Amino acid sequence: MSSLKTLVFFATPPHDCSYLPDREATTMFVDPRAHVDKRLYSQLTALGFRRSGSHYYRPHCETCNACIPVRLDAEQFEPNRSQRRVWKRNEDLRFRLSPARFQENYYQLYARYIEQRHFDGDMYPPSREQFTSFLVEGANQSEFLEMWQGERLIGLAVVDALDDGLSAIYTLFDPDEDDRSLGTLAILWQIEEVRRRSLSFLYLGYWIRECRKMNYKARFKPLEALVGGHWQQLIASA
Repeated sequence: MSSLKTLVFFATPPHDCSYLPDREATTMFVDPRAHVDKRLYSQLTALGFRRSGSHYYRPHCETCNACIPVRLDAEQFEPNRSQRRVWKRNEDLRFRLSPARFQENYYQLYARYIEQRHFDGDMYPPSREQFTSFLVEGANQSEFLEMWQGERLIGLAVVDALDDGLSAIYTLFDPDEDDRSLGTLAILWQIEEVRRRSLSFLYLGYWIRECRKMNYKARFKPLEALVGGHWQQLIASA
């Protein structure tokens, strides 16, 4: 059984940063041969690691610390006016948690999302193998949050269970439903699920002040950031 004391870590060679132009990034990975159970996964998450498929990683850049791990204290969170409108706008939807697995309707939704929203990213073009390796493999503590309008699946969020909360891994949705703000809705639903499970935190991954794609995370308050090895309230403007 692996533990923090026995884990082996590997660092990648420098590569182009996915978020900030003209910068190089280095990523630290947990040895993929390690057995990461829920307890160890929770410890790694509290230390700023994230999961992508069966890999656990965190930025390890020598000259940049722009990627800041953030989490939300669910008990302290109060939705702002805009977030309350998102709930109101989506009262016609129903939600269901399902085991993390491959299904063709999941993949078709994923493919449309990548093709229309991330055609300039490193996940384009989508494939079934990519969907499986990214969202299904290694998902021992995961569930898929399905968002349905009638009989039509319009959104899917990958949610990992931790000892002290939930981790929001990824959200995708029907590009034709952009006006519903389903990314925001998925986070709001997960905050409520943390409360329903009598847990504490929703981990939101990394926040980068200079990256517009990350701005939405700063709209959820009070947001905590892992700085210098300690979680503290993040003062940020969105």
